Amino acid sequence: MLQVSHHTGGSHERLFAASQGSIEFGYRCFDRLLLNGLIQPFQQPERVLGFFNMYREGKRVTHRALTEIADQFLYWVKNRSEKWNAPIVEAPEEERRDDFVLKYLKDAAADQVAVILKAREPARIPVAIGGKDNDSPHLEFKQRWVNQYNFYLQDKHWGPMFVRMCPYFPFSARVCLNQHHWLAIRMSQERIDFQQCKNAFLRCSNPERLQQLADSLQTRDLLQCGQKWLATFTPFFTSHER
Repeated sequence: MLQVSHHTGGSHERLFAASQGSIEFGYRCFDRLLLNGLIQPFQQPERVLGFFNMYREGKRVTHRALTEIADQFLYWVKNRSEKWNAPIVEAPEEERRDDFVLKYLKDAAADQVAVILKAREPARIPVAIGGKDNDSPHLEFKQRWVNQYNFYLQDKHWGPMFVRMCPYFPFSARVCLNQHHWLAIRMSQERIDFQQCKNAFLRCSNPERLQQLADSLQTRDLLQCGQKWLATFTPFFTSHER
């Protein structure tokens, strides 16, 4: 349903000293990876209108209709928040979000959403031009500041991560992963002894295997994770529409 293009937050080569001037081990891997999720055809106003004509019985894409879709997403988020026991919290202004959510993620189980941060952020959304009561408006994409929802969770393969969802159709998204967490899970599965400090491994009993695992990351690993959570956090579409 969603096409995912990705860009990275940078790859890093790290060297750690055992004593003065001597290198104990080094490795290369990605730090933060950002996946931009969008439904490519719906970046064109005429394709949005075509979707509603074909799949939603020709419903007019009016200001009221677009607002109702966003309201439905909000009701869904509130319902999921209660079901998941994941509170909806205003994003902190003074504290880094990654540090703020640690207390929520600490005891989260695999594939559990721990907390949802709400923040006003820019998004490209369709806007019905022609007034609220116009049943045949002109549709244009505009940059707007809207409340977006950041789902912080523990993925069973990727560990701590978050998905930012825009509640306005067509639900643009961003998935944030970190290969260090992915590697930590893989090394734990292989019983490799290591010490992790955020975006670094300070100790590793098998540096050669660490590098092999880092190099084994494939595009499909990113897509499988991204598509799983984008489908989870986009309840608007029916199975037939997907």
